[in-house]
Amino acid sequence: MLREVWLNIGVEKVDMHKRVTIKALLDSGMTGMFMNKKIAVKQRFKLQKLERPIIVRNVNRTNNSRETITYQVEANVYYKGHVKRMRMDVCNLRKTEVILGMLWLQAYNPEIDWETEEVKIVRCLSLYGRAVLKKEEKKVKKRKRVVTLEEEKIVRWAIDDKED
Repeated sequence: MLREVWLNIGVEKVDMHKRVTIKALLDSGMTGMFMNKKIAVKQRFKLQKLERPIIVRNVNRTNNSRETITYQVEANVYYKGHVKRMRMDVCNLRKTEVILGMLWLQAYNPEIDWETEEVKIVRCLSLYGRAVLKKEEKKVKKRKRVVTLEEEKIVRWAIDDKED
């Protein structure tokens, strides 16, 4: 049986910092990330014209004669307390609002339970964790005291996460 996994994600315009909740299809068969042109226009995302159009290929690897991708949008993509700035190609997706393909999957490397359709991100420091870490780093700098072993572990963890 064919399974589809849908996620509710937040997509924020980077130029206006306005976030909208969008239903996204998780698709490991897609190489990139895509936003429906209707959603991009309706939500007034800043469309960035591509230097060269991207030819859309059908599932059978033939060129789609009716569609080329000529624009993309840059957005902050939020999912369960995690955020990444990403570019999405804009095209006609019919009723689908956003498709998260391999770029998103590689960025987060989530755990996916295909039976329950639950998607967990366990390898990425959450927004809350980053905020706490920054607050702790400021306290340490102000006090000029010796860093505890636990704080050192947190800082190393954050540095390792940033290098990924």
